Amino acid sequence: MHKNNIHKSGYDFSKLCVVYPQLKEFVFTNTYNRQTIDFANPEAVKNLNTALLFTHYNIKYWEFPDDNLCPPIPGRVEYIHQLEKLLKSSGIDNNVTVLDIGTGATCIYPLLGHQVYCWRFVATDIDDKSIQQAQKNIDENELSKKIQLRFQDDKSQIFKGILKPSDKFSASICNPPFFKSEAEMIQATNKKLRGLGKNGEGVRNFSGKHNELCYKGGEKAFVHNYLYESSLFKSNCFWYTTLVSKKENVKSMYASLNKLGATEIKTIAMQLGNKTSRIVAWTFLTKDQQKQW
Repeated sequence: MHKNNIHKSGYDFSKLCVVYPQLKEFVFTNTYNRQTIDFANPEAVKNLNTALLFTHYNIKYWEFPDDNLCPPIPGRVEYIHQLEKLLKSSGIDNNVTVLDIGTGATCIYPLLGHQVYCWRFVATDIDDKSIQQAQKNIDENELSKKIQLRFQDDKSQIFKGILKPSDKFSASICNPPFFKSEAEMIQATNKKLRGLGKNGEGVRNFSGKHNELCYKGGEKAFVHNYLYESSLFKSNCFWYTTLVSKKENVKSMYASLNKLGATEIKTIAMQLGNKTSRIVAWTFLTKDQQKQW
């Protein structure tokens, strides 16, 4: 984990329960005499992540329907920290504005990005109900002047209809849909539950609606659409970035980006516990354009 990620040493459940007492009913002492929760229980997971936001990020309100994806805070803030490192290496450390693609009902990346680095955000989503809930999370935390929402009414598009000619973003971020279908998603869920010591079929511990987790063609199809559309707006964003869960998708992304005229491509490794992921970042700006940004 990034050196600034305060979750790299685990969770202080005693502290979390003081700040967010609702978590107490889900905390127990395991056979190793350590406090923990049942990570296969969606309600426990949601309460834990809410407690983390309340305790460490000064978020006072965070609500969303139970069927929406519950983002694990340590991983989400890791993306933010890695992005800050990337921007800083490019000489961007003031007046940062980030475009969040698919912010969801939780609006988690804008909330964390502002609370940790005081960044401004424009966040998008294709689900109207998610936009409404995200706006409530923004308003209740008095961040309406820092975070703006844009509704993408064409589900086949990512940047088209969202980016304006005058827009200028330091970076874009995205956590793409991972699965090709509902069946693939269920199979992966059951495998994960078995890994957590649960037998049989069950609900996803982090929940998630179909549009948040599934895309025709899976992650590969989504990220290739994402990078193609980014090439249509080469000067609107310094760094385009996305999470890429499947390592095998990176090679084809590099090949496509080189054909599309990317001037620089980076892969940033992310290690979250036993899970390995990565951020792929690219820019279409020349060195002179970067200096003038």
